[in-house]
Amino acid sequence: MKKILILGGGFAGLDAAIHLRKHNYDVTLVSERDYFYIYPTSIWVPTHASAFDDVCINLHRLEEVHHFKLIVDSVSNISKENNSVTLASFGTIDDYDYLIIGLGAAKMKHKGIENTLSICGKPEDSLKIRDTLDALVEKGSGKIAMGFGGNPKDSSAVRGGPAFELLFNVHNMLKKKGVRDNFELTFFAPMAKPGARMGPQALSVMDTLFAKLDIKKHFGKKITSFCEEGVNFEDETLLEADFTMFIPAGNGHDLIINSDLPQNEAGFIKTNDYSNVLNADGSSTNIYAIGDVAALEGHDWRAKQGHMAELMAKNVAHNIHARENGRVDFKGYSEHINIICVMDYGDGAAFVYRDAKRAFMLSIPVVGHWLKRGWGVYCKNSKLGKIPRIPGM
Repeated sequence: MKKILILGGGFAGLDAAIHLRKHNYDVTLVSERDYFYIYPTSIWVPTHASAFDDVCINLHRLEEVHHFKLIVDSVSNISKENNSVTLASFGTIDDYDYLIIGLGAAKMKHKGIENTLSICGKPEDSLKIRDTLDALVEKGSGKIAMGFGGNPKDSSAVRGGPAFELLFNVHNMLKKKGVRDNFELTFFAPMAKPGARMGPQALSVMDTLFAKLDIKKHFGKKITSFCEEGVNFEDETLLEADFTMFIPAGNGHDLIINSDLPQNEAGFIKTNDYSNVLNADGSSTNIYAIGDVAALEGHDWRAKQGHMAELMAKNVAHNIHARENGRVDFKGYSEHINIICVMDYGDGAAFVYRDAKRAFMLSIPVVGHWLKRGWGVYCKNSKLGKIPRIPGM
């Protein structure tokens, strides 16, 4: 039986393990955490709408359900030439037939970033955000700034949606507590039109929403640093904030940058459309890269999202099985590039969609929020095998 080693226990790595086990391969999954974290629903942890455990699935439970082998450890070295992976505690592994890298992305390093917290950072940061917001509510007033940054070397590595969602949910929480008028909320970003990748209609809707909710905007100025007082910009202005939530753009891991794997300028692993890492002569290797760790090629508006990571994972499982059976009916990701997001407001949501042919944003009052809550329940139970997977989800 062929042995497959998967690095990363997020959307990409976990789905690859699940699909490969359906083909009865010997699968080992390496994760630095012993739980799968559902980032899209973590936006509710800071507002107490969800508990931390609500957005986690124990990987040992998933191991029992899908019968892969789990190693909880961090990766310290990957060698394409030596066909080996070294783990911090477990040591070196070199007896695999295929390697799938799904380690996610690192983050851009901004000066003073320690003065911020990120809803897309370490899972435990969601609890720190919750506690910080609780302290401000207890105080009775304050200034809250939330935003995201970009990576000039790779525009696909931006993750702004959760920043919008968290700010809208915080607005809704403060409104329910009757203290919204005591707080100044500001959304900031270095680009002139944050959210432009969602399409022109989405930009118009967001502007209307900001005005309706009395959320201030600070756009189009480069961020120079963060400090205890707030956010510093290139024009030497300061956005004052008692609390700053900031989502840095993705960047390549030092682990990847220091490896012999092919990379783009930002340090993401270069692959072909089938997510396969190639040799210098264009021949296939036994290595695949999926999810945020991989360079996503395509349209200028492309974005790395969980559903794209899962698509890559499913494709790679198919492609490996095809190789093993002498077939060449490989599946690529490029034709499926799109943006899909249910942007939650806390008391409603908007469905955002964009592909090569169309882009639109559909507001769904009240019901939209519960649709996203329902997706969170579906995500947990489908991965645990309690309910069937819906095709395409």
